[in-house]
Amino acid sequence: MHTAIALQSLHVSPFNMRAEKKVPSLKRMAEISANILPTVREKGILTPLIVRPNNDGFEILAGRRRFYAAKVIEGEAGSFPDIQCDLRENCSDAEALEISLIENVAREDADELIEYETYAGLIRLGRTPGEIAKTFGAEEKDVVRRLALANLMPRIRDLYRSEDLDSSDLQLLTMATKTQQRDWLKLWDDNNAPTGHALKGWLFGGTAIATKHALFDLEAHRERIVGDLFGEDSYFASASEFWPLQDEAIAAKRDAYLAAGWPEVVILERGHQFDHWNFAKAGKKAGGRVYIALANSGEVSFHEGYLTHKEAAKAKADKGKAKGADDAEAKAPIKPKSPITSGMRNYLDLHRHAAVRLALLGNPNAALRLLIAHAIAASGNWSVKPDRQRTEGEAIAASLAASPAQIAFEKERAKVRKLLGLDEAGDEDAAVCNGGNGDDEATAHIFARLARLSEANLARVAAFIMAETLAVGSALVDSVGVGASVKPRDHWSPDDAFYGLLRDRDAVNGMLAEVAGKKLADKSLTTKVKDQKAMLAKLVLEKPDWAPGWMRFPALAA
Repeated sequence: MHTAIALQSLHVSPFNMRAEKKVPSLKRMAEISANILPTVREKGILTPLIVRPNNDGFEILAGRRRFYAAKVIEGEAGSFPDIQCDLRENCSDAEALEISLIENVAREDADELIEYETYAGLIRLGRTPGEIAKTFGAEEKDVVRRLALANLMPRIRDLYRSEDLDSSDLQLLTMATKTQQRDWLKLWDDNNAPTGHALKGWLFGGTAIATKHALFDLEAHRERIVGDLFGEDSYFASASEFWPLQDEAIAAKRDAYLAAGWPEVVILERGHQFDHWNFAKAGKKAGGRVYIALANSGEVSFHEGYLTHKEAAKAKADKGKAKGADDAEAKAPIKPKSPITSGMRNYLDLHRHAAVRLALLGNPNAALRLLIAHAIAASGNWSVKPDRQRTEGEAIAASLAASPAQIAFEKERAKVRKLLGLDEAGDEDAAVCNGGNGDDEATAHIFARLARLSEANLARVAAFIMAETLAVGSALVDSVGVGASVKPRDHWSPDDAFYGLLRDRDAVNGMLAEVAGKKLADKSLTTKVKDQKAMLAKLVLEKPDWAPGWMRFPALAA
């Protein structure tokens, strides 16, 4: 809605991305509006200002320089006519920031830092990087790049503002730790700071690691150090010797945090920074995590008490829900995210199911009792039909097809069908006992065949039917597995599909600790997940009885 508003009722919004910290002087106003001042003097303000109402009148979201030009002319002439404004009612703070940025980007004069400051403001107001990208028609990765400028020390940003530093170097320095930034600024002061390709090499190319970053006792590793043991310029002779010691020290820090009551400690992959803009502060009792970040330089930083913005918003809503009521669930801290993905859950369920079905074949008495229990209280697949063994992806399907338990079960299927005189072309969606037709004639045929079977073969068929209809992922799989003392490695071994689906760093490290001991696992704590998995696969070959807790009976919770 367009309306004419008196100049005295207008002021620049603090959400205008170019808002001054304080009201500028008349001279400063003239400097700000210099390139449009002649036009405003001659023709007035042609494009309406975008404003929203507030307690002090109306605040300007876009059109700051036009406003200042009008103020300069008012100071010269003593008055200025009412200004046409695009009035935005019910405009939120986040929308105000978006309007300001869109206006400036449209004029193509918003640099990286101005965009960063506006994006950061939107993050504080609850927007996600994806939502910001959608609003401005940008790629989410570009929004994240701007937000990464939060990692820069103020002086480096000032160098960019003064055009002493170009945008490519600015982006590279966002990947530097605070220590690296301070070191780079010292080099800048000495006119010896690397830029361009040299800066990239300076940040990532070297393998020497300064002793000042070590979390462990240097005295015990004197022979590994080049230079004065406690000097500022001493280094480890080999990064490959440094990292196992550093990882072991980080593992001790993690254990100490957990012992102190922190619900979860997340160790970021080496070289990955902790992006503050993606998180909100949260105390230990509110479920806040500790994040440990490791630079390739060996430097370690600890970030205590953080949740994602989504988790923090949920916790705030739950707190409001629990206020004044004894709601234990709403007051409970946020649970750590399970390391078991949907694909891994599918994999585990199918392989454990295959092992238990085979166990039922060897225990027909148990199968018969389970069959009767199902008949009394129908559940799971009892309509009656076989479980479809749905697989999520070709890798899991191939893994299951190669399972010794699955292969043995398919062989037994052929034998049972032969016992019942069933045609192999029967309906695969029906349990084998239905003969594929499900009508009275088929039932009579099956009944006649069953009447001629020995007690042993009758029990064999009953066991097969129960096993074929056992639901994948059901509680019964665990119950039967425990009762039959199923050993997973009798019919399963970790394969490529298992390792491909295994992605959680803590889970892999925990498996390494089980197979080779905590000391070795701790020394590999921040090694890349793929390298830890390769190490685990090699070590498991020497442990033919080991299976991850997820595969055992009963299964260990993730």
